[in-house]
Amino acid sequence: MRMIPNNASVALLIVLMFGIAPIVPTASAEGALYNEPIIPIPLTSNLNQDKVALGELLFNDPRLSLNNKIACATCHQLDAGGDDNQKIGIAHDANNSGMHVINTPTVFNSRYNFRQNWDGSTRTLAGQIDKVVHSHLEANTNWSELISELRQDFKMSKRFSGVYSEGLSRDTYVDALTEFEKSLVTPNARFDQYLRGDNNAITDKEKQGYQLFKDLGCISCHQGINIGGNLFQKLGIFYNYFASRGNIQHADYGRMNVTERQSDMHVFKVPTLRNIEVTAPYLHDGNAKTLEDVIVIMGRTQLGREIKPSEVDLLIMFLKTLTGEYKGKKLEEESS
Repeated sequence: MRMIPNNASVALLIVLMFGIAPIVPTASAEGALYNEPIIPIPLTSNLNQDKVALGELLFNDPRLSLNNKIACATCHQLDAGGDDNQKIGIAHDANNSGMHVINTPTVFNSRYNFRQNWDGSTRTLAGQIDKVVHSHLEANTNWSELISELRQDFKMSKRFSGVYSEGLSRDTYVDALTEFEKSLVTPNARFDQYLRGDNNAITDKEKQGYQLFKDLGCISCHQGINIGGNLFQKLGIFYNYFASRGNIQHADYGRMNVTERQSDMHVFKVPTLRNIEVTAPYLHDGNAKTLEDVIVIMGRTQLGREIKPSEVDLLIMFLKTLTGEYKGKKLEEESS
């Protein structure tokens, strides 16, 4: 009989396979009551609001792209889950398809990721912006053309001069947009309220779902303030997901595309589970349409077990407690 890996054994497996330990932080004062491996998002942040307001303009400005059609907000829709609700993301008209090669991750809470992108190809939000500008799948432009175009806009130039003494430049553009992206956090999820001491913020069934989440070992990869986003992991430890799915694509090689190491084949940054209720479809290939789908896949590939329907139900109940608020309003799934 195959033994079901527990929390400790999965953590050990990560260390042995990849030479990295899962980051299980000590709970902050806000979460000290429960001393859990998940930390609530702070309710306040110290950001420069003038830069945030300027960065919001840039986030919604389609002049980011060469064809003046794609803004950050095109793919990261803030009135829903911070993604684009597509299996494979929207892109600049690459290969005349208009489609990216990978599922769009949510931009919400990305400030808490230790790397950006599924393959962890950038370490910082600023680095991610630079990558987007040059990517033929995304903005498909360069800094010289982008800044030159924006400088022709008198109102935009004046806004920059009001915030930065040096005015509009590549560095100030990146700084303002980064400051806005840092503001894209979703605090006050019901589970965060529970961690802060409100025992009635989640139901008994949802608490059972969280206990099961820990008992199964999910917590080994999904913990910390972002409930993920802080380590790399191979997709397919116990079950060959890619052999089963077939039709291997370049994006499926994951981290190996960055490091060129064979050991990094099919390794991806573990995604955040915050707001997972509203960020379908799931996985880097968008192949999991529902929470039930992705839980079953994770059970097979990462835990080596078939998760029972009753367990799936409990896990979904817990996961739905992770939906937070943006600008004081609970996130909702994008209407189809």
